[in-house]
Amino acid sequence: MIQTIRARSRDLAWGVSMACATLLVPAVSHAEPVDGTRIEAAAALGKEWLSHGLGYSEQRFSPLTQINDQNVKNLGLAWYLDLENNRGLEATPLLVDGVLYTTLSWSRAIAVNARTGKLKWAYDPLVHKGKAGEACCDAVNRGVAVWGNKVFVGTLDGRLVSLDRDTGKKVWEVQTTDPAKAYSITGAPRVVKGKVIIGNGGAEFGVRGYVSAYDADTGALAWRFYTVPGDPKKPYEHPELAEAAKTWKGDKYWEYGGGGTVWDSMAYDPETDLLYVGVGNGSPWNREVRSPGGGDNLFLSSILAIRPDTGRLAWHYQGTPGDSWDFTATQQITLADMEINGTLRKVLMQAPKNGFFYVLDRVSGELLSAEKIGKVTWAEKVDLKTGRPVEAEGARYENKPVVMWPGPFGAHNWHSMSYSPRTGYVYLPYQEVPGVYRNEGKDFRFGKKGFNTASGLSDFTAFPREAVSGALLAWDPVTQKEAWRVPHTHFWNGGVLSTAGNLVFQGTADGRMVAYTADTGKQRWSFPAQTGVVAAPMSYELDGKQYVAIMAGWGGVATLLGGDQALAPGVRNVSRLLVFALDGKAELPSPAAQPVKPARDPKPVKASATVLEKGKVLYHSYCMECHGVGGISGGLTPDLRHSSDDIRQAYGEIVLDGALERNGMPRFGGVLAVPDIEAIKAYVMQQEYLEAYPPPAEKK
Repeated sequence: MIQTIRARSRDLAWGVSMACATLLVPAVSHAEPVDGTRIEAAAALGKEWLSHGLGYSEQRFSPLTQINDQNVKNLGLAWYLDLENNRGLEATPLLVDGVLYTTLSWSRAIAVNARTGKLKWAYDPLVHKGKAGEACCDAVNRGVAVWGNKVFVGTLDGRLVSLDRDTGKKVWEVQTTDPAKAYSITGAPRVVKGKVIIGNGGAEFGVRGYVSAYDADTGALAWRFYTVPGDPKKPYEHPELAEAAKTWKGDKYWEYGGGGTVWDSMAYDPETDLLYVGVGNGSPWNREVRSPGGGDNLFLSSILAIRPDTGRLAWHYQGTPGDSWDFTATQQITLADMEINGTLRKVLMQAPKNGFFYVLDRVSGELLSAEKIGKVTWAEKVDLKTGRPVEAEGARYENKPVVMWPGPFGAHNWHSMSYSPRTGYVYLPYQEVPGVYRNEGKDFRFGKKGFNTASGLSDFTAFPREAVSGALLAWDPVTQKEAWRVPHTHFWNGGVLSTAGNLVFQGTADGRMVAYTADTGKQRWSFPAQTGVVAAPMSYELDGKQYVAIMAGWGGVATLLGGDQALAPGVRNVSRLLVFALDGKAELPSPAAQPVKPARDPKPVKASATVLEKGKVLYHSYCMECHGVGGISGGLTPDLRHSSDDIRQAYGEIVLDGALERNGMPRFGGVLAVPDIEAIKAYVMQQEYLEAYPPPAEKK
C-alpha cells in the first residue's frame, strides 16, 4: 500500500557539493535514453510524460482512459510531497522511467519516485536572491527538459544547467545571457534533434530578446536568433534583422533593449522540421516611446517558424503589430491536424494575451482564422485579408489615458491550454482583467532595475475584485466559437489537462483541483488543495495504474502585483506535489492558521502632495512588481502597509544596502537615494491610513 509521504527537512537539504559541482560527471547509462522517437511514441501511448506539453505538439492531451467521466468520483489522493517552497509553483512534472522530474521556485530541480513519492535527489543552482528584483513575475520556473540521460533546467540568473538524471549532479553549465543585464529565465527548455532550446525574459527591464540552441551533449552554442534588431551602427547578427529594422523608428530602441523576449512558448513539428517560438512584448511597452513614428516593430508579439538545424527563419506571423499593451505571443503554441472547409490542414493554434484565438497553417504561416474569445475592446476584429487587427480608435493612448480589455495580464496568459482530438475542443484558462494605459511620452525616464513600461503604470493603484473574473473555456478552433464555459470568481486559475477519459482537469485560484466532462463541461469531481493552483496537471501510468499529478502552490505575477484583490479569501501558498489515483486514501493535514494583521491605529501622513506623488511613482516603478499595486501584497511577500516600526526605521539598510537580500529583497543602492526611500515610505504609510480610513465613495 502506498503510504503518504511528507518531505522532511533533511530530504530537501540542497547539498552544496551537489549544487556547486564544476567537473563533468559521466552520465549513468539507461536502457533507453530519451530522444525524439521516444518522445513521440510516449505522447501516443500516454504512459510517460517526456516533454513539457507531453509531446512536441504541446497538446497536453493524455490518451489514458482508466480514469474517466464515469469513475472520476472515486479519485483520491494517492500520495503527496510537502515542499520547502514559499513562492509560486508553475512547473509541469515530467515522468521518465518511473521518476518525476520537476522544479520549484528559485530554479531548483527535484527527482521523485513516482510510485512512492520518495525524494530521489534535489539540485539547487544557488541563484542569488537579489535577482528577484530583475524578474518581473516571481522567482518561478516552469519545468525541466529531458534528453538522453540528462535533465536540463534554466535558472533565474540566465544559466542553462545539464544534470545527470540518475544522480542530479551537474554535467555542464552555460551562461546563456549577459549577467550584467536584467535577463532572467523562468520557462522550461525543450530539446529538438539534440539541441536544447532556451529563451529568456526581462523586457520590462530593458533587454534584447533572443532564443538559443545548445548542444545537449556538450553545452556548445549551436545558433542564436535575435528577435529584434540591435544597434544599426553594428552589423546585424543574421539577415532577418536587416528586414526587421525597417519596421522600427527613432534612435533609442536599441538603447532601451527593444524587448521581444522568448520567455515561454515553443512547439516542434517533426514532419515540417520547424520549431515554432512565441515572442514577447516591446521594451518599453509604449511604442510612442520605444519607436516614435510608428512601425510594426518586428518580431515583437509574433510567432516564428525556425529551422532547428540552422536557426534561420522560415516564416513569421505578427498578431499585434507595433504592440503598445504588453500583448505577448509567448502563450502556448499547439499543433494539430484538422479538417477546415473540407480540407485537412496542418494547423498551429494560439490564444495569446490580446484576446483573439488564432489558427494558422503551420507549413506556410497563412492565417486561417482569428476570433475574440471574450471581452476585447482594443480591436474590432482581425482582417483575414491582411492578417492585421482593426484597432479601436484611441486604443494606443497617445493623447489621453484609456481603460481597455484585456490589460497586461491578458485574456489568456502562460497558464497551459489543452487540445483534445476526441472532442476537437481547446480548453484554456480565460480571464477578464482590464488595463489602464497612459502615454508617458517625453516624461519617460528609463530606470535601471525599474519596471519600464512608459504607459503610466503608476496610475494602476487599485485592483477592484468586481472588475476581474476567470473561466475555463472550451473553444472549437474550426468554427471559432465557444463550446462551453465554466465561470470562476477569481482570475489566474491554473493550466489544463484533457484526457481520453472525457475529462478536463484544472486547478483553481480559490484552492481546488477539479475535473469536468470534456464534452459538456459538467463538474464531476473536486478536491480541496489548500492552496491556489496555477500550474497545469499531467498524467502518467505505472504498473497498470493511471495517476494525475499537479504542482500546487499559489504564486506568479498576479499574486505579487495584483495584491490582495487578486487573492481568494483564505488562500495562501502551501507548496506540494499532489498525486491522485482511483481509490487513493491519503489525506492532507489540517491547514495552518493564517497570519493575523497587526492591530494598529495609523495616523495621517505628514508629507506634502509632491512627496506623496513622487513616492507613488517610485513605488510603482521599483516595488510594485513584488509588493503589489498600491502597496497591497498578495501574500507571498510582506504587505508594506503593515510593516513594523523597526522595519520602517531600517528602510535604508533594507532597500539601499540589501540587508534582506538573502530573503529575495534586492538592493537598490546606486539606483535610489535616501530622499527616494523616504518618499516611498510616506506613500506606503498613506496607503495604510487609507486602508483604515477610506475616503467616502463619490456619488454618481
